[in-house]
Amino acid sequence: MSAEAGEYPVPVSPPYPAASKDVELRRAMTASARSANYSSASVVFEDEWLAVVDKPAGVYCDALLSALPCSGSSAAATGDAATKPNLHLANRLDRDTSGLMVITKCNKVAGKLVKAFTEHKVKKTYLALCIGYPPTWEKIKICSGHGRSKHGAWRVYAMSDVGRSLPGGSVVRDMSTQFEVLGINGKGHFREPSNLEIDEIESITVQEKAADLTSNSDVNNSMILVRAYPQSGRTHQIRLHCQYLGFPIRGDVKYSGVIEWNGVDYDGHALHAESLSFVHPVTGLPVTFRSPLPSWANEFISKMG
Repeated sequence: MSAEAGEYPVPVSPPYPAASKDVELRRAMTASARSANYSSASVVFEDEWLAVVDKPAGVYCDALLSALPCSGSSAAATGDAATKPNLHLANRLDRDTSGLMVITKCNKVAGKLVKAFTEHKVKKTYLALCIGYPPTWEKIKICSGHGRSKHGAWRVYAMSDVGRSLPGGSVVRDMSTQFEVLGINGKGHFREPSNLEIDEIESITVQEKAADLTSNSDVNNSMILVRAYPQSGRTHQIRLHCQYLGFPIRGDVKYSGVIEWNGVDYDGHALHAESLSFVHPVTGLPVTFRSPLPSWANEFISKMG
């Protein structure tokens, strides 16, 4: 039986800002045009069963299928996705997120890899450049609920609401992300991804709305580079958790991120799928792939002391 009006769980993160609608429409139109003209994907690794490609920001995932180079095939000459019926996206990234994606080349491998992603057997790391309140911790794990509000927006919910019904018939699901701070305002040290699972780190279980951290505008305007280790695969998970923690991703207009920063207007959010680790679905061997850093990450890192 559906919940009566007023009995649905209340989100603990804010709704989309009013300005986000026009900005998102403009970005979507630009991405559609860019995706239509995207003709050659950057391949990080390829064998006869799968390819790992580096998706640029501002391009839709499906554009990578027709842009995957396939030497010697008619598909390579035509760029026609219809001639590549077995190509399948094993994972997806948001339109403005750059970084690693896996394309499988046959149905059997697709099934295995999609299952590995669904069961969280694929280890992923992301880099995010955020503008907001500087965290006092170096590493943290945040656990919360996740779901769509009555207006269709993805929102953070309290952990105690997990399993409760939402408008539209969906339910609140759990999500968790581990974060580590790499640098704040040019101070810090860039390091390789670590195994946070063996580290004892502080944990936050979301039960209420986040504290208002906007009172001190000087402090609130810190520039923060974080690495995220998502433990689940919910839509917009990292973006939502950065917003909740008080440092939304730069350019992420949906989730309170600044669009203009230091006199520059940004046409997308600064989030990058940095690495993927999984067991190869055919050879059974562990594999790890890294994506080249985006320009915004290199720029921040070059100024770190």
